[in-house]
Amino acid sequence: MELKAYQQFEELEETHFWFRGRRAIFFSLLEDLFPGRRDLDILEIGCGAGGLLRRLVRFGNSVGVELYPDLAAVCRERSTRPTVCGNAYALPFPDASFDLVCLFDTIEHIPDEARALAEIRRVLRPGGYVFFSVPAYQWLWSNNDVVAHHFRRYTKGRLKAPLRAAGFEARKLSYFNTVLFPVIAPIVLLGNLKQKIFGLKDPKKTNLSFTMPPFCHGILAGIMGGERHVIRKLSMPFGHSMIGVFQKPPGPER
Repeated sequence: MELKAYQQFEELEETHFWFRGRRAIFFSLLEDLFPGRRDLDILEIGCGAGGLLRRLVRFGNSVGVELYPDLAAVCRERSTRPTVCGNAYALPFPDASFDLVCLFDTIEHIPDEARALAEIRRVLRPGGYVFFSVPAYQWLWSNNDVVAHHFRRYTKGRLKAPLRAAGFEARKLSYFNTVLFPVIAPIVLLGNLKQKIFGLKDPKKTNLSFTMPPFCHGILAGIMGGERHVIRKLSMPFGHSMIGVFQKPPGPER
């Protein structure tokens, strides 16, 4: 990811509707998955500036892994959580160390999915869970994906296939950011068309570059985050993003 994008994340993750909305959805699902649990060992891969890592302590002991040294230092300072500089191909932890591994909008940044998933499986305890959020639909690929250094976008089938091959069992798959999707999708597609015709004025511009009044962020965060009440019981059929919760089978390794 470009440094500019990381700086935007650090500045906006407490105020921007997208961060606030997805946070509400993630933690609602985690509360359902681990009701009353406060003793989990948790790893967040690609923890960025630490906005989610520090909140994961409500479930137990959270530890972060971040690829970039400067950002890992920011995360340690901002989240006050242990954060190591490393990558998903060689996690610096013993086998069966964690009850939960989280990759919040991270797996799409990793070139070799299979290698990363094998390593995630290694550090998970039997019966442990891995929680993903990912961008949806390859046909929504835009310059934002280029700036963010994405390698792919996902559908349910596209996420489930490599997880199944890695030996994980699906427990929850749902799209989200569904209500706003009929607005977001045309904007992205029109932006792509405009780019093809006129080119890019600012190649480093991202979806987060557009400014809005705080009350707009509040309204949109409420709309997006409100989907958690449905997603807890059902799975959304489409959306701008997707959640996947998978489990490592309990019992000894085969």
